[in-house]
Amino acid sequence: MSEEDKDFGDKAKDAFDDAKESAKKAAGEAKEAAGDFAEGAKKTAHEFTENAKEAFGGAGGENKKIVAGILAILLGSLGIHKFILGYQKEGIIMIAVTLVLGVFTCGIGASLMGLIGLIEGIIYLTKSDEEFYNTYQVGKKPWF
Repeated sequence: MSEEDKDFGDKAKDAFDDAKESAKKAAGEAKEAAGDFAEGAKKTAHEFTENAKEAFGGAGGENKKIVAGILAILLGSLGIHKFILGYQKEGIIMIAVTLVLGVFTCGIGASLMGLIGLIEGIIYLTKSDEEFYNTYQVGKKPWF
């Protein structure tokens, strides 16, 4: 081999080694940047989750309170307000008493359930948002 070819080969090898080192360094920096990005993303997601819980937690309780209260007053005998609050068993009891017992007692069962619905609707709407949420959504108190 000629001297010129040897220099060219050495230069190519040096360039390759330099490129290899640069690639390793860039990979290390990219890995570090990705770790920082992931850490920042986790922090942002956690903050978003906390803010969403705060924003929707209060609104959800208030909305359920108003909807359940109005439905209890207007359609209390059907027990729809119970289903809104997540009380399926109690809602089925109210609708069954209204439909089945109401037919056999000439409407007395439906009137009784309507009165219970009216009373519950008034109770729901007169409670504070926090008290309603703690009593009926967290504490799961099904009647009155």
